Amino acid sequence: MNDMAAVQGQEPVQVCLLAGKIMLQSGAETYRVEDTMTRMANALGLSGSHSYVTPTGIVFQSGEAESAKLIRIVERTTDLQKVSAVNDISRKLHSGDVTVAEAHALLREIESEKHAYPMPVQMAAAALSSGCFTLMFRGQAEDFLPGILCGGVGFAAYLLFHRLVKVKFFAEFTAALIIGLLATGFVQLSLGRDLDKIIIGSVMPLVPGLLITNAVRDLMAGHLVSGLSRGAEAFLTAFAIGSGIAVVFTLI
Repeated sequence: MNDMAAVQGQEPVQVCLLAGKIMLQSGAETYRVEDTMTRMANALGLSGSHSYVTPTGIVFQSGEAESAKLIRIVERTTDLQKVSAVNDISRKLHSGDVTVAEAHALLREIESEKHAYPMPVQMAAAALSSGCFTLMFRGQAEDFLPGILCGGVGFAAYLLFHRLVKVKFFAEFTAALIIGLLATGFVQLSLGRDLDKIIIGSVMPLVPGLLITNAVRDLMAGHLVSGLSRGAEAFLTAFAIGSGIAVVFTLI
């Protein structure tokens, strides 16, 4: 009985930690994660709770007399639907529409959901957007098809190498290198006209737009550690893309 009571007493803490974990893994800003965890803790009666969130970990203490809990975040992706779903559960907890057990079950369900589109759909979307970006950056009509092919193949290479090697820098560098080589080949074969426009349009699906946005928002919210770390991650991604293209221009 004592063990069961202890487990039930820890359930509000587990609910807050699981909510923060899902949000951080899904691309939410750190200040938003902390705010949501604090609101959920207050709704669950955990007065005096504290949370400290970085892009790679969450530290949560339910009260001054309680020990802190730590969760390590390894994989991060972009799934704003999960972020919205966790915020919805937070609001329902605050209004009393769901119990602790129901919230925990709903969060478990959200964590197990897979919202990502299949790889062929992702590659098709990246290819089409690359062609459109090529035209948007004042590329010629002849550059539209090369932009589609370079962007699609480059993004496919990024997905493949990221699965084989869990180092984003290597995957992004390789994808940019392949895009540069393909774009150069198309121009030399007179299948495209503006090499720079094709390359710029094709690398756009690799550009870390969400990272840069979250870095700025965290810095503006006063989360300097998270803002700087996200900014450094975005800089490394941009450096990898630039390095891959620079290697191509060095070779030709």
